[in-house]
Amino acid sequence: MVDIQFRAVIEVLGKPKEHVEKSMKIHIEQLKKDSNYQVLSVEFADLKVHEEQSAWSTFAEIEAKTDKPEWLTAFCFHYMPSIIEIIEPASVTLKDVQFTQFLNDLQARLHQVDAIAKQVKLENDFMKINMRALMKNYISVLLARKPLTSEQLSGLTGVEKDKLEDYLDVLIDEGKVDLKGDEYFLIENGK
Repeated sequence: MVDIQFRAVIEVLGKPKEHVEKSMKIHIEQLKKDSNYQVLSVEFADLKVHEEQSAWSTFAEIEAKTDKPEWLTAFCFHYMPSIIEIIEPASVTLKDVQFTQFLNDLQARLHQVDAIAKQVKLENDFMKINMRALMKNYISVLLARKPLTSEQLSGLTGVEKDKLEDYLDVLIDEGKVDLKGDEYFLIENGK
């Protein structure tokens, strides 16, 4: 097979700044040590701060070669470039076995990602259920002592006032809490 020369952009986002910078360098060093690729050039971008996310980002544009299409696929899976461009050859011919292997590798990766997504969703759902129960108990303990405003409850629980009011509305609908004026109070039989 003829060499496949490609250009790719690899990005890193995170914090703190030093971690992002170090992670990018480690990523590129791993690529340079990988015998399946010949790195021809690397250009590092300056670190950039993203105020809205309080995170840092950087990217590297690399140019490299590999001699097998499956290594190009492996590169995409392992290094997760945001952009990849084949420079040469202008066309690539794959045998049916190579194309089958590519599709099977792709499917295996998609199944891994799907399994991880399902696991994270299950964990997230479990956390939400437990968080609601915890919040219900905490609000019940606070309101058992005396009626409180949503602003006071927000200060005590650390939950944003708007989100807490949404949850208090649910407790009102369930008959566990009631509202008089701007103060919430526990309904005695609302256990």
